[in-house]
Amino acid sequence: MATITRRGDGQWQSKIRKKGYPVQSKTFATKASAEKWSRLVESEMDRGVFLSTNEAENTTFSELVERYKKEVLPSKKSQQDSLSRMKTVEAALGHLILAAITPLTLKEYRDYRLETVSSGSVRKELSFISVLLTICQKEWDIYLPRGNPVSSIRVPSPNKARSRRLEGNEEEKLMQAAREYGGLIADIIQIAINTGMRRSEITSLNWKNINLEIKTATLLDTKNGEDRTIPLNSTVVSILKNTPRNINSLVFCIKPDSISQAFERICERTGIENLRFHDLRHEATSRFFELGLNIMEVSSITGHKDLAMLKRYTHLKAEDLAKKLS
Repeated sequence: MATITRRGDGQWQSKIRKKGYPVQSKTFATKASAEKWSRLVESEMDRGVFLSTNEAENTTFSELVERYKKEVLPSKKSQQDSLSRMKTVEAALGHLILAAITPLTLKEYRDYRLETVSSGSVRKELSFISVLLTICQKEWDIYLPRGNPVSSIRVPSPNKARSRRLEGNEEEKLMQAAREYGGLIADIIQIAINTGMRRSEITSLNWKNINLEIKTATLLDTKNGEDRTIPLNSTVVSILKNTPRNINSLVFCIKPDSISQAFERICERTGIENLRFHDLRHEATSRFFELGLNIMEVSSITGHKDLAMLKRYTHLKAEDLAKKLS
């Protein structure tokens, strides 16, 4: 039975005590609102469908993010990207209680972000919000009265897939500048072009998982969570044979971000525009197809599980296809 009491000017508190349920209490601006809420809650309790919204009304989005950082993030591979995305989302929504995050709230957030960043970035941010709200419901038993609001809004269309490949004498210019730059970057670029490995896979490459006799390297716990063994061509084998061994058994003692920084500086020096280190993985994938490998063979090298994604990465040069048709 609900007990409604006046608490100061303009405040009415409804308190519901019912056997089998924890005490439910909420304060309203009017007595009519308190009575309406009480009738709704008591009706749901009578029908056995009542779920408390207390946690959703007392937990901020910022608190949810902090819990995610402690309990979920440590198991993620791309932590730096996730942290950057979390910081952006938390700055905009962190002050809100979970119950106040509605489809309208997220529509406004989406439209505001689209004014300054790409649709791809907004898609990733909304995806993070959706993942976080799903986890809080399924794993942390926080009942959201409106469910996951992300499912009720339009998510921006994905960016057009990049199709950037090395053109003309760009590879020669890139390698010359990389050798002049010094350090490990020249060898790393060649390995990326010839194997299609990701930055993180190159930096975690370990001598104990390389067999130069049979020309293979095993990559452990890759981005998709699985190990894979890839073939090494003569170019890569030659590089590895001439690479000094490190005491910690890693082939390259360098951080993924340092690879990107060095690559960006090299591109600036050579005047090569709109080229990212990850495009070298795309270049390698396309070259595998141009060598005549089928989609399953390429997948086994690159580690793509989604063949549609693999197709997106593959942009064969029309002039090379023309030669095959002649």
